[in-house]
Amino acid sequence: MNKTLLAHLSLLVANLIYAINYTFAKDVMPIYIEPSGFILLRVIGALCLFAIAYFVFVKEKVERKDILKFAICGVFGVAINQLLFFEGLNLTTPINAAIIMTSNPILVMIMSFLIIKEKITFRKGLGILLGIIGASALILNGGDISLDTNMQLGNLFVLINATSYGLYLVIVKPMMVKYDPITVMFYVFSFGLLYVIPFGFSNLAVVNWSIIPTTIYWEIAFVVICTTFIAYLFNSSALKQLNPSTVSIYIYLQPILATLFAIFRESDTLDETKIIASIIIFTGVYLVSVRSLKARKQKLS
Repeated sequence: MNKTLLAHLSLLVANLIYAINYTFAKDVMPIYIEPSGFILLRVIGALCLFAIAYFVFVKEKVERKDILKFAICGVFGVAINQLLFFEGLNLTTPINAAIIMTSNPILVMIMSFLIIKEKITFRKGLGILLGIIGASALILNGGDISLDTNMQLGNLFVLINATSYGLYLVIVKPMMVKYDPITVMFYVFSFGLLYVIPFGFSNLAVVNWSIIPTTIYWEIAFVVICTTFIAYLFNSSALKQLNPSTVSIYIYLQPILATLFAIFRESDTLDETKIIASIIIFTGVYLVSVRSLKARKQKLS
């Protein structure tokens, strides 16, 4: 299979996982595990899986000069990103969080231009704009943005998380080109664990595991294995082939995939607004993801 096509399929699966994660994470916290404790559990579980994959299958050595870069990626891609998203999601509503996260591709596009000199084209800008319109329409179709002042801190946390993850996608891109994705994830999560232990240890230590229902255990396993290990690995593998802006635009598929998941669980129905919004989103993703005819000719010449 073509590597570029495989990268796009990886992004589709990763964002399906993220879409389901909104529901499962809300089920777990804060009733059973506080957000920071849940993040520590996620990072420990994912690091164990990445370590097994790294030491058994990859065993790739990294240059000493890149260790600091991995440490910085751990700050933005694991610590700030995960801690503030779960803390924010715990304080605000899923609709608020989803709307704020639509800013991620814009932030990635700007940071890619400033840091790695990725061009901002009209085609790409139009695609991101269509993505915002479609995602916002789909998200708001299920409810309204809450302006409750008690949720503003949560909204701020989600915005910082979106910025942090956008910066992570840009700064980790050179590492993805240079090393195997499993190598990158092993080192990024190793540093990430060091950063999240002080925030999550006390909350994880007081969890009463005996009162947690079996269904919640399955949801915890999904968040640790699928959301933290598989989705990160798929995103990383895609980033090896694609630019950060293309990877980030797939976030606009999350509302569509979340809606399909809700319909599958018979907790939502398909209507005209959802269909139109989905078409707009797919058009936006297409514009950002598919290279222009001019770019293809230049590559062939």
